[in-house]
Amino acid sequence: MNPCNGRPRRLIIGMTGATGALYTVRLLQLLRQHTNIQSHLVVSPAALLNLDVELGLSKAELHQLADVVHPIKDVGASIASGSFHTEGMVIVPCSMRSLAAVAHGFADNLITRAADVVLKERRRLVLVVRETPFNAAHLRNMAAVTDMGGIIFPPLPAFYFKPTSIEQLVDHSMQRVLALLGIELPDAPEWQGVRTP
Repeated sequence: MNPCNGRPRRLIIGMTGATGALYTVRLLQLLRQHTNIQSHLVVSPAALLNLDVELGLSKAELHQLADVVHPIKDVGASIASGSFHTEGMVIVPCSMRSLAAVAHGFADNLITRAADVVLKERRRLVLVVRETPFNAAHLRNMAAVTDMGGIIFPPLPAFYFKPTSIEQLVDHSMQRVLALLGIELPDAPEWQGVRTP
């Protein structure tokens, strides 16, 4: 709870149809295991397809990981208004379609509407973009979102902490995303530097 007003700290999570369903699942699990953050989840139809293909998980199993689930067409939901206070939003994974919609203000579903609200309220928006290689349109859209105050976060693996599993690589990326949103996890690895010759 926010000690100033008694309301919970809230984070919006949008899950779109890019590859990388594991990132969303682990982000929700980390929030539930280590924080008192209330998660508000919105999932696109293509994301549900990837969830099944990549992880063999059902919509119901994903929904159980979130505190609140909003239908993607429900543009009248609480998270569609700036008066509903949140810590911000992460779109993970973020498809190039969703990136383009955010970059151009196309608030045509609840994920892109919530992102538009977060930007207009000057809250933190992190897009975990999943595509490679990037074409010129992708790069221009990333620059546009950055100019509006959003953060582009491709989940590039970090090897300096000597990971031994895919899960450790995914967790490290999601811990860094949460840190960008002002949510620090107790066991997140921190670079301590090395002695240079």
